[in-house]
Amino acid sequence: MQLCFATNNAHKLTEIQALLGSDFELKTLADIGCLEEIPETQPTIPENSRQKAEYVWDNYGIGTFADDTGLEVYALDGKPGVDSAHYAGPQRNANDNINRVWEQLAATGHTFPTPARFLTVITLVVEGIYHQFEGTVEGTLINEKRGGNGFGYDPVFVPEGHERTFAEMSLTEKSQLSHRSRAFAKLVAFLRQR
Repeated sequence: MQLCFATNNAHKLTEIQALLGSDFELKTLADIGCLEEIPETQPTIPENSRQKAEYVWDNYGIGTFADDTGLEVYALDGKPGVDSAHYAGPQRNANDNINRVWEQLAATGHTFPTPARFLTVITLVVEGIYHQFEGTVEGTLINEKRGGNGFGYDPVFVPEGHERTFAEMSLTEKSQLSHRSRAFAKLVAFLRQR
């Protein structure tokens, strides 16, 4: 079965292809000729994930899955959430985004560490039928950057039950815990049952 993973990240594609095995042939957006920017204009992570999958299905007619991820800080009413990648502006700079979260927490009088979670939602559309899979990891935000691995908010996020940030963990360690791996495990289990 052919499926498009709505990404052009070859590393992500290889990782998921290995999980799915030879019964599925994964394509990137470039592989199916989708070179345009896919819209991400919805107000929530689940809706953004669906919008991306729906765009590929409607315009290219191939079974597709798309993911969207965000950091939700409880003291900020779930922000930055769907705006996590561009929270400090269109430059999509991780340091700027972290600094903005810190500034907002300081302005509201919250102390560190403060509870937060990462959320990933994957939307799969096959033959016009939609399915969503969610993965979360609870933890805390700290007020110093630690570690050189990972990306985004990883240097300031300590997953529950651990003392190191995601950025202080190896990719293997992080993937055993992460929100994204939990969501993808549900997707893979679903596809294998088809």
